[in-house]
Parts: sequence; C-alpha cells; structure tokens
Amino acid sequence: MKTIYHKADSRGHANHGWLNSYHTFSFANYQNPERVHFGVLRVLNDDSVTKGMGFGTHPHRDMEIISIPLSGDLEHKDSMGTTAVIRKGEIQVMSAGTGVQHSEYNKNKDEEVKFLQIWVFPRETGVEPRYDQKSIVEGAKINDFQQILSPNKDDDGVWIHQDAWFNLANFEKGYAKDYTLNKNGNGVYAFVLKGSAKIGDQILNERDGLGIWDTKSFNVEALDDTEILLMEVPMELPDYLKQ
Repeated sequence: MKTIYHKADSRGHANHGWLNSYHTFSFANYQNPERVHFGVLRVLNDDSVTKGMGFGTHPHRDMEIISIPLSGDLEHKDSMGTTAVIRKGEIQVMSAGTGVQHSEYNKNKDEEVKFLQIWVFPRETGVEPRYDQKSIVEGAKINDFQQILSPNKDDDGVWIHQDAWFNLANFEKGYAKDYTLNKNGNGVYAFVLKGSAKIGDQILNERDGLGIWDTKSFNVEALDDTEILLMEVPMELPDYLKQ
C-alpha cells in the first residue's frame, strides 16, 4: 500500500472576505506542482461563504462537480433551468459536459454556509449536462461505510460519469473497519471531517487528507467519534488528458 499525507495546515488558503477557502489541490492562485490532483480527483475545496454572499454565474465544461454541505443552506441556479437549495444531509452533482453556467449563493442572511466542492475528471468529454441532488440522511449508518456516490444510476447516492465511489464513514471512538476498493487501479483519498482516525500507520486529524493506492483494502480506525469522507477514484487519467 502506498500513501501520501496532506496535513490540514499544508493546504492552500484564500480568504476573500465573503469566501474563506482551503484548497487540498492546486486551485486559482494556489498552485503547487506536487499537488495538482489525486488520480482523477482534481479539486477538493473546503469552503465557507458568509451571509447572503456567493459565487456569481460562471461556466464549466467536461467536469463532474460534487457539492456536500456541512452546515447552512446553499442555493444553486444554472443554465439548465435548475433552481435548488442544498443542505447538510444532502449531496449535489452537476455533470458540466458540453458546457453549463451556474451560480451558488448562501441562502441565509444570518449564518454562513460551509460545504465541500469536489471536481472529478469524467471518463469521457462531451456528455449532456445534467443536475441532481439527493438526501443522504436516510441511509446514514453508524460504524459503517455509507455509499453516497457511484458510477451506477441505480446505486445508493448520486452517480457520475466516472468509475468512482464516495463513502461517508461515521465511526464511534475505538471502532475499526476494513474498506475494500471497488475496482482495480483505483485509489482512495480519505478526508477527515471531524475527529481523528488511523489508516495504516498514519494518524489523521480534522481536515487532514490521505491518498491511498496500490492496495485492495485498508483499515480505518476511529481514535475519536469521527466522520471521514472516502473518495475512491481511478488513479490513471483518461486518454483525453494525456494528449
């Protein structure tokens, strides 16, 4: 098993007043040639948006964009005609494909919204743009892995155009469980949302990240009451990015 450890305070940071953002991988003004992506996982931004503020309308194409609110309410509008609000306990996905424009705003005037914005390279370009969001509260499990994203339309959670599986793990202190990868050639990026955990010989604290590959499974042990997001993705980039 190979790993790469990213301590929380090693992330890129940009505070724009209305937006306070931490970048695990190179993004905007944070450019680190050693941290551009993990396999097809391109962006992992940990964002806080102040009261009533947000991202104005901007374009995307050929990217799978996932948002996971951690607190507050995030309002989404796009050029497909979608207007929606996503909240903690939900997950949103937008396949940008041939091109889409969208905006995201803090719905509330009295509290900030915190959310993860995640970008994954799709396996192919030029797909039809689409939007979806789902509740992940009903399937929440203690001391187990809860699948919230996969490549399959009929699976639990949302789906994307990539051989990726995301799981949330809510473990009580002292609990441990093996995670088995779904596909050969995939790796997992583990990101601690709260608490602390041990994977292999590495101890992870809140907002630490660990990339794991060249293994079929690994053990996750909670050192406190812990919530971890496991993002399993192909480690090889699609052919269109190799040209």
